[in-house]
Amino acid sequence: MRIAIATVQVPFCRGGAELHAERLQAALQNYGYQSNILTIPFAFSPPQVVSESINIWQSRAIQQLVAASCDALVTLRFPAYLIKHPKRVLWLLHQHRAVYDLWETPYTDELSKSSEGKALQHKIQAIDTREISQYQHRFSNSITVSERLYRFNGITSEFLYHPPPLVGRYYCQPAQPFIFCPSRLEDLKRQDLLIEAIAKLPDICVILAGEGGNRHRLEALISDLGLQDRVRLLGHISEAELLAFYANCRAVFYAPYDEDFGYVTLEAMLSRKPVITCLDSGEPARIIQHQQTGWICEPTPDAIAEVIQWCWQHSHQLEDIGIAGWDHYQNLGISWENVVNRLTSSFA
Repeated sequence: MRIAIATVQVPFCRGGAELHAERLQAALQNYGYQSNILTIPFAFSPPQVVSESINIWQSRAIQQLVAASCDALVTLRFPAYLIKHPKRVLWLLHQHRAVYDLWETPYTDELSKSSEGKALQHKIQAIDTREISQYQHRFSNSITVSERLYRFNGITSEFLYHPPPLVGRYYCQPAQPFIFCPSRLEDLKRQDLLIEAIAKLPDICVILAGEGGNRHRLEALISDLGLQDRVRLLGHISEAELLAFYANCRAVFYAPYDEDFGYVTLEAMLSRKPVITCLDSGEPARIIQHQQTGWICEPTPDAIAEVIQWCWQHSHQLEDIGIAGWDHYQNLGISWENVVNRLTSSFA
C-alpha cells in the first residue's frame, strides 16, 4: 500500500511538525508500507495568501493527482487536511491557530483587528467544520488539539501520542548546575519568562538552544538584565549536543503558550529530568504531574523563579522526580507501532 502524508511547509522553518511528518514516514516504511510526504509551501499571512493555499489544496487537479498516485492518505495540518481521497485519515497536528485559540491574543493582534482577518476567520472555521466532519476517522496529536477541535467546531477526535524523534537514544548523567531550555526562539515559546526569572536568582545558569525570529530580542533582554555570564543562547545544536544537555541539566524549562504537543516534555522525561512548565502551556501541563514529575506554575517570572530556587535548595530530590517522569512516560504506552496500527486500521 502506498500511503501519502499530506502537510505544509513554511520555507526555512523546521520544527516539531516537520519532524512529525518525517518520523511518520519512517515508521510507515518500517512496517512495510510505501510512504511519501506531500507538501506545498505555506505562509501564515497575509489573509489573501492563506485563502489561496486553501484553494490549492481543494483544487480538482491536486485531488485527481493524489487519488491517482496514492492508495491512502494521512493528513496532518491546515490546509492540507482539506484534500479529498477515498481512503483518508486525519491525524491533526493543529488547525490555523491564528483564527482559533490565538485569536485576539498578543500573538495575532493585527489579524483580529482587520476586516480581512475577520473574514478569514469566518471562512476557515466554516470550511474546517464542514470538511473535517466528513472524515470517518479522526485522530489528533494531543488532548489539547482534540479539545480545541471540539470547542470551536463541535467535532470529536481521539488523541494519539507519538514518540520524540530520538527515542532510544536519551540518557541521564549526574545533574550539573544549569537549566536547559531547547525550543524555537519565538514569542509563543516564552523564553523571556525564564530569562526574567533567572534575573531574580543569583548564581543560576541557563542554556537555551534553538533558532528563530526572537533571537535579537532575547539577546537584548539578556543584555539589559546583565545576564550575559549566566544565560547562553547557543542557536542550532547537534543531536549529540541536544542529548548531552538533556542528560546533564538539573531541570528542563518548557513553558510555551497553549502548546499543541511539544517534544521537549517527553524528551526530558526520557532523560530522567524534571520539567518546569506553566498552567497555560497546553499539553505539557497535561502530561507533567505537579510536584511528582515536575512543576506546573503560574506563567510569571516570580512563580518560575520560586520553582527554580526550590530545585537548587532540594537538589537531592531531583533524581527521584526525574525517575518518576521516566516511569510516567512508560505508562503512557507511546510507540510508533501503536500509531501505525491505529492509522492503517482506519483504511480497512
